Formats: sequence, structure tokens, C-alpha cells
Amino acid sequence: MVDLTLFGATGFTGGLTADYLAVHLPADATWAIAGRSRAKLEQVAARIAATGREAPAIVVADLADDASMATMASGTRVLISTVGPYLEHGEPAVKAAAEAGIDYVDLTGEPQFVDEMYLKYHETAVATGARLVHSCGFDSIPYDLGVFHTVQQLPADAPITIKGYIRAKASFSAGTYHSALGQIGQFRGSKAAAKQRRAHEGRPTGRRVRGGGRVGRAEPPVKGFGVPLPTIDPQIVLRSARALERYGPEFTYEHHAHFRTRRMMALAAPVLGAVAVGALIPPVRALLVKLKAAGDGPTEEQRAKSWFTLTLVGTSGDTKLVTTVRGGDPGYTETAKMLAESAMSLAYDDLPEVSGQTTTAVAMGAALVNRLQNSGIDFATQPVE
Repeated sequence: MVDLTLFGATGFTGGLTADYLAVHLPADATWAIAGRSRAKLEQVAARIAATGREAPAIVVADLADDASMATMASGTRVLISTVGPYLEHGEPAVKAAAEAGIDYVDLTGEPQFVDEMYLKYHETAVATGARLVHSCGFDSIPYDLGVFHTVQQLPADAPITIKGYIRAKASFSAGTYHSALGQIGQFRGSKAAAKQRRAHEGRPTGRRVRGGGRVGRAEPPVKGFGVPLPTIDPQIVLRSARALERYGPEFTYEHHAHFRTRRMMALAAPVLGAVAVGALIPPVRALLVKLKAAGDGPTEEQRAKSWFTLTLVGTSGDTKLVTTVRGGDPGYTETAKMLAESAMSLAYDDLPEVSGQTTTAVAMGAALVNRLQNSGIDFATQPVE
């Protein structure tokens, strides 16, 4: 049995994750790369070996072959999946991990997929001891762990409010683009899955956890304006808050895109709105998909110029803090780093005893924050006078 298996290593993000693991795994670690094509996997392994590092083992596994997926899962402690869009291709890996009782991480930003996997496999994972941790990339680690990091430094005996503002410069691949369009197009299915999950999951007793956000000026000391973002990130943050009593008797999280000027906000809103409406109409969605061909991805030069900054303003009683989470290219370079470090945390760190579908804050918390800080993603908190 190997420590980690990377399923989808021949894809764009999968390849970046494989390269990161090859450099940063402990010297005595064992790992494998997995996918449908042995020939393509051998190319990845040869590329890694050419750098002077030990090549990973190769595992052939096909999404359409349950037996091969089960064999892959039973041969590893942690399964990493970069095979998306996850709503179309992600379930077999989750199923295999839950049934095998191993740990699982992925990069999904698709709320419907996460909710459907909870409904189908959470109870199985609880029974087997599996930890299923979705959204271990730019969706949703900066937000989930940034809020977690802030909460640890706020008083726990008063209501906590955290308002998040994200700015980024980045290029995205065809896979990410198509996944985003698919999420919008599946709005009705996503809404139905979320409703079923709420009915099944329940809410904590004696504590109140809620989300929010509004268009308008950002919370001081942040300058500029915020527009609520309907992404998976606030959902993940609120799940962590419901699970962890340290988030206080009453917790509120507001999630925004950050614009420096009113003009920038006014220019962006119509474009985003038009794409959102168009993605709901099948013929228009088909045209939008064709704008970016499969396999397209940002160059290394483009990624080097990309960055993200998340600013979190937290208040509890008379205490007010600002946490800034900063990193490089969010879509790929940092996402591959976050995914790989999440998997290594599950494999090697001393972590809380949890099982079932969970979040990065609940499953890994401070251990993963420390890993990410050591790998160059900055978490900095300071008081507001």
C-alpha cells in the first residue's frame, strides 16, 4: 500500500500536482499516479524521473470500471482526484474511497457535486472511517482556513462576524471554464441537492451560524466595494462553523468580490450577469463552451504573473482583526500546492479524529495552515485600532 495516489495525473492540474509531490514528499514516502492510459502515465513518470527524482508507481484505473477503482482505493492511504468536471466524472473516486475507508481530497468547486456526494456517501464514510475532503484548492482553502485562522485569534464568548473580500489576477483553463458554466447550467439540480442535504444534515443546537453579504462599501479598513459571490466557498466556511464550537455562539460569514472603485464594480456586474443568464440557456451555453477549447491552459509565464489576495475582517465584541491571505497563481500553481499539501497533511500529520464528508478546517485545521505558510502562502493577522 502506498501513502498517496494521484488520480488524474495526466491532466493539466494533475500534472502540476504530480510535479509538486515529486519535489515535496518526504524522502521515505511512497506514491502512485493513476489514470486510464498507461502510456500517458508512463510519460508523466518519465518526466519526473528525468529531474533526478524517484518516479511514482503506475496504477491503471478507469472511471467506468468499478473493480479497477476499488483496487486503486484499496492500495493507498490517501486518494487525490483531479478528474473533473466532478459532476460528470467525480463520483466513482468518492465511492471507492468511502467504501475502502481511506482519505480523499479533490479540487471541486461544484456545490451540487459536493451535496450529492454527502447524500450518497457520508454515512458510508462515517462507518468505514474515511475522510472525504472536497474543495482543497483555491476553492475553498483560502476562505475556509483564512476564516479558521482568524477565529482562533478572536474572543469565543461573543458573536463573531467575518467579512471576506477576494481580489485576483489569473488565467483559467478550459476545464475550469467549462466546469463553471456547467455549475450555472445545473442551477435547478444544485438547488434541489442543497435542499435535500439541509433536510438530512440538520443544524447545531444552541448556536447560530449564518451567511450573508450585500453590494456596497467594504468593511473598514478595507477600501473599495464588495459584491456577494455565489460560489461554493461560503458554504464550506459555514459547514466548518457548524462543526466547530470555537466559532462561537453566533457566527456570520459574508463573502464578496472586492473592487477598488465603484466604476470597476459597475463594469464587471453586467458581464458576469450576461454570462450567468446565457449559461442557463442550452444553445447559448454550447456557444460559450466553444469559446475555450478543451486542453487549453495558462502558460508558465502567465501563471507567474497571477496572484490572489483575500482580506478577512473579523469582529468579536470589542476586538477587530484583519487577516490577509496572499498567494501566487490561484487557479493552478497554488491550487496544485494546496491540494498536494492537503493530501500530505492527511497522510502524515497528527490530526483530529473525524470521518465522513468534512472540510479542511475541521479535518486539518492548524496543521494545514502551517504547511501552507511554510510553502509560501501567507496568512497574516493584525489588530485594527
